[in-house]
Amino acid sequence: MKFKVLILTDHKSHSGENSLYDLAVKMLQHELTAKIDIVSRVNSENDDFFNCKTSAPIYATEIDESFSYNTESHPLSRNYVQIDSSDYDLVWLRLPPPLSKNFLNYISSYFQNIPIINDPKGIYETGSKEFLINFETICPPLEICRSIDDINKFKSKFPIVLKPFREYGGRGIVKINGEEVSEGNHKISFETFAKQYEQNPIEYLAVKFLKNVDKGDKRIIVVKGKILGASLRLPPKDSWICNVSMGGSSNIADVDPEEEEIVRLVDPMLSKMGIVMYGIDTLVDDEGKRVLSEINTTSIGGLPQVARFKKQPLVEEAIDLIWKYYLDKFNTKKKEQ
Repeated sequence: MKFKVLILTDHKSHSGENSLYDLAVKMLQHELTAKIDIVSRVNSENDDFFNCKTSAPIYATEIDESFSYNTESHPLSRNYVQIDSSDYDLVWLRLPPPLSKNFLNYISSYFQNIPIINDPKGIYETGSKEFLINFETICPPLEICRSIDDINKFKSKFPIVLKPFREYGGRGIVKINGEEVSEGNHKISFETFAKQYEQNPIEYLAVKFLKNVDKGDKRIIVVKGKILGASLRLPPKDSWICNVSMGGSSNIADVDPEEEEIVRLVDPMLSKMGIVMYGIDTLVDDEGKRVLSEINTTSIGGLPQVARFKKQPLVEEAIDLIWKYYLDKFNTKKKEQ
């Protein structure tokens, strides 16, 4: 049997390094794939669909093995036709974060009875920094802070970092060391921060600031429970934020035994939530041990770059694992009928 795949993306901010292109072509070449159509948010014909309007039509482009990034005439900006969502066997979300709860619920409803990677409900539940509370034993000391009193109490123990629940890419992160507050390169007093907070209170995951942050933030890519690769992101000079989007650098890295243990502990819960492909981030704690700092379940990238560096067929392996996940669900459904 062969199956039809529908991919949802937004190619507006893509570059030649975006993982979609390698992933889609390798999936198309797989023996279980009949065809792949891609729906892009860029195309105005899809506005109603991406604005969650009931029974909105969707328009997609069928790709072939020449599918690649093109700045002058992008393949997803042409040759798209209206499609029937019920024609597909698998939907793959390759959309950038953040994805709202309303949109994720809409996607689940729109593609009823079709497996979606990753499961929209799982993406939303794992997409909040609050989710890390489930894994306190493998994280730095952390606390949920919903008031300035919560923040003040936690910062009295050690320097801390505040992470907004649903921001990403290093946005909105605040460091507090005693009475000094750092927001990027901007410094203010805690008193000033407290006044600003009271005017616009938000929920934070507060985490102990780790003195070894200069050793880098390691992103580990996992598919169906298997570690496929890792990259180490280092902060720019005079910064403690490692995100590449904030000026950090990235290099291929190996995975430590404690990181393998982290994946072993995290994966069962993610698997139950329909999370097939994800990334975990680790930092070095004050005792020199790698600990969990983030879980990312939306449109994970970086695998083609790791594969090229290691000269290993990691993208093909990821696609094979995704199809194994699908076949497990397909065969279970057939048995239940």
